[in-house]
Amino acid sequence: MSSQEDNAIECPVCSKKFSTIVIENHVSKCLFLNESTGNEISMKRSFSKEDNFVIKKAKHSFEGNIQSFTKSPSRLSNQDGFEHEKEKSTSKNAPLTIADRRTVSKDSVPLAEKMRPVNIMSYIGQTHVIGPQSMLYQLLSKTEIPNIILWGPPGCGKTSLANVIANICKHCPGGKYRFVKLSAAMSGVSDVKEAITIASNELKFGRSTVMFMDEIHRFNKIQQDIFLPHIESGVITLIGATTENPSFNLNSALLSRCRVIVLEKLSIENLITILEKAVQASKGLICDITQKKSLGVSNSSCADSKFSIDKDTIKWLAETSDGDARIALGGLELAIQSQISKNNEVASQDLTLLSLDDIKESLKKSHMLYDRKGDQHFDIISALHKSVRAGDENASLYWLTRMMSGGEDPMYIARRLVRMASEDIGLADPKALGIAVHTMNACKILGMPECDVLLAQCTTYLARAPKSRLMEDALRAAQHLVSNYRGAQPPVPLHLRNAPTKLMKNLDYGKGYNMLNKNESGLIYLPEELKNIDFFNEK
Repeated sequence: MSSQEDNAIECPVCSKKFSTIVIENHVSKCLFLNESTGNEISMKRSFSKEDNFVIKKAKHSFEGNIQSFTKSPSRLSNQDGFEHEKEKSTSKNAPLTIADRRTVSKDSVPLAEKMRPVNIMSYIGQTHVIGPQSMLYQLLSKTEIPNIILWGPPGCGKTSLANVIANICKHCPGGKYRFVKLSAAMSGVSDVKEAITIASNELKFGRSTVMFMDEIHRFNKIQQDIFLPHIESGVITLIGATTENPSFNLNSALLSRCRVIVLEKLSIENLITILEKAVQASKGLICDITQKKSLGVSNSSCADSKFSIDKDTIKWLAETSDGDARIALGGLELAIQSQISKNNEVASQDLTLLSLDDIKESLKKSHMLYDRKGDQHFDIISALHKSVRAGDENASLYWLTRMMSGGEDPMYIARRLVRMASEDIGLADPKALGIAVHTMNACKILGMPECDVLLAQCTTYLARAPKSRLMEDALRAAQHLVSNYRGAQPPVPLHLRNAPTKLMKNLDYGKGYNMLNKNESGLIYLPEELKNIDFFNEK
């Protein structure tokens, strides 16, 4: 440690000591910052001959190690002379940063990545979040970036919104912000610590760091604590993105420091707009299918177009993507590639037409989002239960079909139907419970897909059956009484106690008991303090 301090060189601008490897870059940075402030006051400390000699020596040492320094995966010098963080991983699976996308071949970048918006005006959808009157729009327009958590389903625009913020940082006057992109799927706590260390150094020179952490829910709640002190101190501004419910998957302390922005699935109109822009960006031609068949469009008449697609096809893609722009763009890209390749094989001179039939043949089935362990799982079973309770057999069958199409475990559905039979029907139709139990046993024997009609039959029966929550309400009333009883629970009356031994009989256990109905026996069957309680008439 002492040898490193002896070799340290003092910066002639800020008087701080740095190693010979980084002194030149640091001096350049100091000079740049002092010049960019516009302050015409001359520097109090000028370079002496000794300082110049030291800097030249450091420069010589730096140039001797320049090759190994530039090959380092953890640092990369950008155009304005500052150093910023580069993705530590160099594997093929490492997530692309905004800077990395410039170096990747355009042909290898997926269409969904190419279509990322670069400013607020080009961002499509989520008007409740980033519309002209929204809080976030007003802040970003003033280049003020808050700590936020973006929560929404896949393909709704979380990463695209982060891309917009990244471009705001890039073009911010005076280099006020720098943007760092990490993914919890690829990065660990050590990567976050390294990024925060760099952010702390940048803050000394007036540059704030905006850190985008994709899939932030993949960090457990203990790991998420790494962000807390640095958000509070202003070292970083955190933008997190997650598809999981923040209430269950994010640290409550982290949530208190960030505003949760809820993004919804994109509407069909939003997806149509995105697809139309993607067609134009891919040098495609949007046309009416009837006009195209009657008039014909050739490559000679549309020299700049590679293919044509009709509006019905775009609409079908939007409708079958379940609000996921990435799925819609992926489907369009797949259809373009397959049909253009087919057209090249036959060496046709006509413009390639992507018809609705071709798209359906390429994609086969629509996309549907269903997470068996996430919010979709609980939201849809809740919708099924409430539809059965309301007696809406059509809604009940719809939500049941959604669950089965999403690959839900049939035994889970059957168990919930058993619960509904008792909770919402109960004594109004005692047969309902037996039907539900038989359905559950039959599902266990048959499995999917054969048991789908059994679940549908049971669901429809429960929806049509008369409803009574008498048992549910009575049970809850009894539970409330027991859990909120003041003092010790009352003892069992002597005549109701078990008397298996002579001693117990001598203590009058079971004395006076008879087997008559309560109206004829003359006995009470509740503790004396509760003899007038009635759980079934309290509601």
